[in-house]
Amino acid sequence: MNKKCLRLIRASSIAAISLATLAACGPGEPPAPPPLPVQVAEAEQRDVPLTLEMVGITLGTQDVPIRARVDGFVEGLYFKEGRTVKKGDLLYRIDQEPFQAKLVEAKSQLAAAQTRLENARSDLARIRPLAEMKAVSEQDLDSAQAQFDAAKANVRASEAVVELAEIELSYTEIYAPINGLIGLSMAKPGEYVGKEPNPVVLNVLSDINPIRVRFSISEREYLILARSVSQAEWRQEDDNLQESKGQKKEKVPLDLILADGTMHQYKGQADATAQSIDPQTGTFTVEASFPNPEGILLPGQFARVRADYDTLEDAIVVPRRAISELQGRFRVMVVGDDDTVEVRDIKLGPIKENDQVIESGLSAGERVIVEGLQKVRPGMAVKPTLANDSPTRAPLQET
Repeated sequence: MNKKCLRLIRASSIAAISLATLAACGPGEPPAPPPLPVQVAEAEQRDVPLTLEMVGITLGTQDVPIRARVDGFVEGLYFKEGRTVKKGDLLYRIDQEPFQAKLVEAKSQLAAAQTRLENARSDLARIRPLAEMKAVSEQDLDSAQAQFDAAKANVRASEAVVELAEIELSYTEIYAPINGLIGLSMAKPGEYVGKEPNPVVLNVLSDINPIRVRFSISEREYLILARSVSQAEWRQEDDNLQESKGQKKEKVPLDLILADGTMHQYKGQADATAQSIDPQTGTFTVEASFPNPEGILLPGQFARVRADYDTLEDAIVVPRRAISELQGRFRVMVVGDDDTVEVRDIKLGPIKENDQVIESGLSAGERVIVEGLQKVRPGMAVKPTLANDSPTRAPLQET
């Protein structure tokens, strides 16, 4: 048998074997794909403190404007800008010469008025006995009395002018009215101050320990606090009045979150509130104070004030990214014990950052998909792995 025949026989055998193999397999579905890898988080059950966060601005306990009460040229600044000063420290001196001259003039006018008074007193003393002896007329006595009274009134007026001149002279030296932090000066030595458009308010002195924070809450937030926190605690009724009613309670502690996201180490409390809701803005204004011994907080900073108002006991919490919305309905993808996917409608509660409270539709310990939601369908088999971002234990914010 030649080589050509052998090749034909070999090719025919291979073809026959292939056909037999295909016939053995027969028609059918392709092999099932492997389970889809997804990341899941377990629904946790725990007590969740509820909070409200309000944006506020810091103020000094006292923010005192330093004013030029007389006009003139600034002679000197006697403080370092941006530093603390003590009550009674000299801050500014305005040119005193014009006011000293005015004082000298007022004193000379007072001296002249006192001289006229003495003359009028002498004339009256001389005329009175003469009038009793009928040596002079009653008209002369009345005239002397009138001159004496006028001279006395003139002395009082001159004394007032002297006092006013002394007050104006004292205004040329400006002293710190309180202990506090002083800012940048609006006027430097040599500048004329005290009349517009030149600076009248030369500086601002602030007492920053404690620091005050003014913030506003909506009418809804006010109602939440009013219903969950007693009026005596939140609105700070007079302590003596509370004691007389037997209602003395601890004040509500407040937290202060700074612009960099850090928490101020000292807790504060509400000190003052508005007497009504502002009808134009629909907000309720509150002022709280926070200890600031290190002077870290300065007036004008923006910060968030956090107030605890309630606690949800045994709440179910999951990561927010596990939740999807469809036509106003919220749902999660739950992975069952057999690692198949089930869609579950839920009712949402409060939220905070990456956490979400579930009011109904989910139980503690159930696994919800947090990564791969777009690829899964109900009934699909998956290969779940636990995600790293399990629900945090931070307080939640009311929504």
